[in-house]
Amino acid sequence: MTIRVLLADDNEITRRGLLWIIDASEDIEVCGEAADGEEVVSRTAETRPDVVLLDIRMPKADGLAALERLVALPEPPRVLMLTSFHEDEQVRTALRAGAAGFLLKDTPPEELLRAIRDVHGGRSALGPPVAKRLVDGLARSTPSIGPEDQERIDALTARELDVLRLLSRGLTNSDIATELGTTEGTVKGYVSAVLAKLGAESRVQAARLAYRAGLDTP
Repeated sequence: MTIRVLLADDNEITRRGLLWIIDASEDIEVCGEAADGEEVVSRTAETRPDVVLLDIRMPKADGLAALERLVALPEPPRVLMLTSFHEDEQVRTALRAGAAGFLLKDTPPEELLRAIRDVHGGRSALGPPVAKRLVDGLARSTPSIGPEDQERIDALTARELDVLRLLSRGLTNSDIATELGTTEGTVKGYVSAVLAKLGAESRVQAARLAYRAGLDTP
């Protein structure tokens, strides 16, 4: 099944670059484009994309305002926010509003395509720099862990602890596999086991716990 994507960015050069990256894939296609926050809502209603790549800074209506309208549609698309800036509060606001992921515009092509596939499959996608800064902010405002959380961490195997430490640094499964000298499929299994043992619903939640437990240092 082909994943249909709508590109929403006021910079035509950026849209052309995204179009070039997506055109090189076999399972993703661009079904429309929009240059401002008002147009992205109308174009989404017309074309019904699976995923919208949405710039957070848009004319007429900014990305956050457009996001709220997109997720309120009867059949909302998955929305992957794009930005050139490390704006932590906007990241949190977008995620709370229903964004499925957040990437920097200089994300490598293969990571961008992976993120599109992830959000289309119902998963979340946070680029490593964004995840790192987001979890950093959460950790600074969160007290240390309690005995129950410590018991969950103690239940992890040595390799699962390694995966948790790398995950807390914002590394992708592919990056973790390279660090540990194993396959990405094996890492996915470890990540699933870590989330289950910690009772975490997402990688960010697990990374937050790692920060609070002081496991984020190399």
